[in-house]
Amino acid sequence: MFDDPNLVSAAGLVPVVALAEGAGLRRLADEHVSVPGDKGANAGLKVASLVGGMVAGADSIDDMALLRHGGMGRVFTNAYAPSTLGSFLRAFTFGHVRQLDALASRVLAALAERAPLVPTPDAGDRNDGFAVLDVDDTIIEVHEHAKQGAGFGYTRIRGLNALIATLATGGSAPVVLAQRLRKGSAGSSHGAGRLVGDAATTARRLLGPEVPVLVRMDSAYYGRGPVHAALTGGAAVSVTVRMDAKVKAAIADIDEHAWTPIKYPDAVLDEDTGTWISRAEVAETPFTAFSSKTKADQVTGRLVVRRIPDVNAEKNKAAGQGHPVRPLAVPRVLHHHRPRRPG
Repeated sequence: MFDDPNLVSAAGLVPVVALAEGAGLRRLADEHVSVPGDKGANAGLKVASLVGGMVAGADSIDDMALLRHGGMGRVFTNAYAPSTLGSFLRAFTFGHVRQLDALASRVLAALAERAPLVPTPDAGDRNDGFAVLDVDDTIIEVHEHAKQGAGFGYTRIRGLNALIATLATGGSAPVVLAQRLRKGSAGSSHGAGRLVGDAATTARRLLGPEVPVLVRMDSAYYGRGPVHAALTGGAAVSVTVRMDAKVKAAIADIDEHAWTPIKYPDAVLDEDTGTWISRAEVAETPFTAFSSKTKADQVTGRLVVRRIPDVNAEKNKAAGQGHPVRPLAVPRVLHHHRPRRPG
C-alpha cells in the first residue's frame, strides 16, 4: 500500500502509457475486444489499465490497486478498481483471448514503426541472413492450491504452462511475438500450430516479405500442425525429429564418405561416458517427413545428423556391436524456401 497523496509510486508509467497510447493500444482494444454485457464496457481503458498495472509490477488482480495508490489519480484518470478488472477478465472466453492476440500483433507492429525492435539481418551473420523464430514452452511454478489452471506436467512441477514464440536476428535481443498460457498438464505441442502460424504472420508484418524467417523448434513440436503452420506463414523450418525407425533407416543409408569432421571451440562433456569430446562429424541426406500421411501433408527437406566417435569403438567393434559411432544429438529436418548459400 502506497498512501502518500502527494507522491506517485510508479512515475515510470508516464512514458510507457504515452508510448502505448501512441501505438494505439486503447483504440485497438476498443475495436477488437468485444466482451459482452456491462463487464465488457470500455474495453480499451480496461486493457490499458491491466497492461499498465503489469508493467508497474502487479501479478494478481488485487495488485491492480496500485493504479489508485497515492497521487496516481493526479496523473492517470479513470483507473478501474481491481474488482472491476477481475470481472472483465473472468468474462473472457477463448474467442476473446484470440481477440487479444490480434490486438497484441497490431500494437507490436505499431511499436516497431517507432523503434527498430528487430533489425534486418545481414547475410553474413551467424544465422546466415535469417531472422530466427524460436518456439518453446516453459513452466511457471505456482504455490496457491486454488490457482486456476495449475497442474503437474512433464516437469513434475506444479504450475502454469506458457508457450512462447520469440523473434531475433544476429544483432538483436529476442522479441516476444506470440504467447499462450495453458493448463500446467498440457502437452508441449498443445495449441502450437495456431501459435506458430500467428507468430510467422507477425514476423512477416514486422520484417517484410523479403527477409527470410526460420522457425526453430525441438522434437516436441515435430508434427504436421506446427510445421505446416510455419510453412503456410512463409517461413522455413528447422525442427528436431524423433528417433523412430524411419529416421534410423535414413541415417543408416548415409554413405560413410558423406560425414564431414567438425571441431568444437570448447570441449563437450559426454554424460554417458564422463569424457570430454572436442570433435564430431556431421552429414545430411534427403528426407520426407510425415511420409505416412497424404501427399499434401508430406514435407520434403534435409535430415542433418551429428555423431561423435565412440570412446569404446574398438571394444564395441570386437564385440560385434556394429558401427563404432553413435548419434550425439537428435537429427533435424530442415525445409527451406530458397537455395542454400555455398558452404
